[in-house]
Amino acid sequence: MTQAADLFDLTGRVAVVTGGNGGIGRAIAIGLAKAGASVAVLARNEGKNRLVLAELQAIGRPALALRLDVTERSALGPAIATVEQELKGLDILVNNAGIAIAGGGVLKEPAESWDATIETHLNACFLISQLAARSMVKRNSGKIINLASMYSFFGSSIVPAYSASKGAVVQLTKSMAIDLAPYNIQVNAIAPGWIETDMTAMIQKSPRNAEIISRTPANRWGQAEEISGAAIFLASRAADFITGVTLPVDGGYSIR
Repeated sequence: MTQAADLFDLTGRVAVVTGGNGGIGRAIAIGLAKAGASVAVLARNEGKNRLVLAELQAIGRPALALRLDVTERSALGPAIATVEQELKGLDILVNNAGIAIAGGGVLKEPAESWDATIETHLNACFLISQLAARSMVKRNSGKIINLASMYSFFGSSIVPAYSASKGAVVQLTKSMAIDLAPYNIQVNAIAPGWIETDMTAMIQKSPRNAEIISRTPANRWGQAEEISGAAIFLASRAADFITGVTLPVDGGYSIR
């Protein structure tokens, strides 16, 4: 009989986390490693990559940190190939890399900000997933987890590109889930609520902070580590019959 803990054991699995050197991505990378996975972090900042690599290695699992800008399309294939060569496979992909550019709304948003946001959140998510899925198909098994957002469901007058791209991630998740289901690959998304990270630091100090907390039934901001549990679950055997779902982890923010 399978023990409950065994359902969440990721020993022997290889995971890739884009943008995994800080905030939510780092928390997910650490969580997956603690669950037993070998973890590769693909992110831009080499200094932060070295720090998270040391943390992963201290857990005692094989780990890798590669410098990668997910908008550099020609670098995606070699990065995935390096992970497969160094860690001997690819079982779990977490598309976490993201940016937030306050462009001032529809009337003021520069085309460059729009392009950078769509390229980072949507195009890279698709292209890296395509590469990972081709690898997973060979083993008839795999998990792809995309990072959505509360702005996948709500509009934003300040960051329309962010909202548009994160909304598209939900639809992409559903489409990939249907397409890859025959290969035993599950594709799901996590939609974090308001989480304390460097990216949200300015909002935490702004007048919006009180409105955010009052709207959140949990009456607080979330911690990055609170996203890792959802990632471990969706990456595990416990979620083998779950696909195409976007799971809010938001303290109840989206139900009001």
